[in-house]
Amino acid sequence: MPIYAYGCTSCGAQKDVMQKMSDAPLTACPECGKETFAKQVTAAGFQLKGNGYYVTDFKNGSGSKQACPPCASSGSCPVAG
Repeated sequence: MPIYAYGCTSCGAQKDVMQKMSDAPLTACPECGKETFAKQVTAAGFQLKGNGYYVTDFKNGSGSKQACPPCASSGSCPVAG
């Protein structure tokens, strides 16, 4: 079952609710009782796994690391530490 984030526009109360997709949306705020409780838009909680989704994968498929210009000239990476 998905978890939906709800928020009240009157009192500012927020709550995460586990509901079926077929359930009617909640409208009554559990804190103030007003009919101003509505679903909020949130980021999706999923991860992409497999080839082509990792930061360490390379588009050209060579698998060789290319140093950035500061790293190539100094021999150490100021970004990575």
